[in-house]
Amino acid sequence: MTNKAPYMRLVVNREVSPPQLKGLYLITDQGERLVERVSAALTAGVPFLQYRNKERDPAKRLAEGLELKQLCASFGTTFIVNDDLALAKALDADGLHLGQDDGSLVEARRTLGPGKLIGVSTHTLAEAQQAEADGADYIGFGAMYQTNSKTIEYLPGAEGLAAIRARIRLPIVAIGGISRDNACRVIDAGADAVAVISAVLGSPDPAMAAAELQLLFNRTRPYPRGSVLTIAGSDSGGGAGIQGDLKTIALLGSYGASVITALTAQNTRGVAAIYGIPSSFVAEQLEAVLADLPVDVIKTGMLFSADTIAAIVEKLAEHGRRLLVVDPVMVAKGGAHLMELDAVSTFREQLIPLSYLLTPNIPEAEQLTGLAIVNEEGMEQAARALKDMGAKHVLVKGGHLPAGEAVDILFDGAAFRRYPAPRIFTTATHGTGCSFASAVATFLAQGEPLPLAVAKAKEFITAAIRRATPMGKGHGPVNHFLAAQETVIRD
Repeated sequence: MTNKAPYMRLVVNREVSPPQLKGLYLITDQGERLVERVSAALTAGVPFLQYRNKERDPAKRLAEGLELKQLCASFGTTFIVNDDLALAKALDADGLHLGQDDGSLVEARRTLGPGKLIGVSTHTLAEAQQAEADGADYIGFGAMYQTNSKTIEYLPGAEGLAAIRARIRLPIVAIGGISRDNACRVIDAGADAVAVISAVLGSPDPAMAAAELQLLFNRTRPYPRGSVLTIAGSDSGGGAGIQGDLKTIALLGSYGASVITALTAQNTRGVAAIYGIPSSFVAEQLEAVLADLPVDVIKTGMLFSADTIAAIVEKLAEHGRRLLVVDPVMVAKGGAHLMELDAVSTFREQLIPLSYLLTPNIPEAEQLTGLAIVNEEGMEQAARALKDMGAKHVLVKGGHLPAGEAVDILFDGAAFRRYPAPRIFTTATHGTGCSFASAVATFLAQGEPLPLAVAKAKEFITAAIRRATPMGKGHGPVNHFLAAQETVIRD
């Protein structure tokens, strides 16, 4: 009798779990160049796109929807159709979102199958509980804030969201009037995602707008919270450059990675020698980090040469949009040039237009703009000029002014914000610029909007100068450790 192998039956589980709903939920508008603007936004890692178009005829909506679906597939973005079950079925969309009066959730589930994401707009606890009972995968809840586009009948706000959070097990997408500067309150109230339209697609730079909103969700993560890549020179004295950056990033509670552009032989008395790293090896370092680590914010410091700047710009273009904090390190406190003169024009033309935040001190702002700065009005004028060069935001640091408070000025193209602090008379200021910019980058990576990230970084660097202890025979380093202890880290 021949022994036969035991019969084996392959069982395929066709139940597909819908994707976890977390982060930025982008809804399309009715504007021109929609696919182009959405494509730019998706480079920032937008996890969800909802296609909403009630004006065009079915054939045009199908064609546009297909183009957007293919775009989402290329970026790994979940594609959801708004209110139109037939269109969602025709496009084989990843999901469908329904309003209160836009069809049956049960019918949508039967039509689309178990693997699709189905959400329902709700305005009250009762509506949210009904959606949960009917089998929704998530709810939209709002509105959070008033908007200029329409009259809002229901306005539960962040307080209403917080009130239902403990009573609803489903993921909650907060909707209505959400922007960078008010989203944190909504996330802190318990939103798993925030839905936006004009905050991203109405921006002249949708990729940057999406990146800054997406980063806000890092505020809910455990420490180390967020990650920062510093691209800068090495300071053998340890107070500035890569060393000062990584101290700042780690002590404030984020993960730090580095790309070294130059080696310096320096101490508190000055820079004795500089060895520029070949630009090809700078690019190799940058590729190694970005191809593997989840970098949230990139901060640049000493870049040294035009070739290095060009190599960095080229490599950044190959990897999706991240917020870029650019500290234009040009001259050391002892007078040594940390950027070759022929690199300044490359810096202006290629790197500044990529920057989310440019952080020059007064001498650096003067060199970049050709303006003389003797007061706050001059700082504002320089900030406008640097904004015209392409920087999204400009932070001009006023520590070099001779008297009064140490005031830094943030400019976003529309308004100025002042950040004053008592002036501290000390020679222990080595590393202030590097550490300040790194602190801003760190707080951005941790989910703080830019105005608050600058305020917290200002508090940190002021404490670092005030708590500095004598070290060396020249300009001593600031005290990163004690300053970080004074900085509040939320559990």
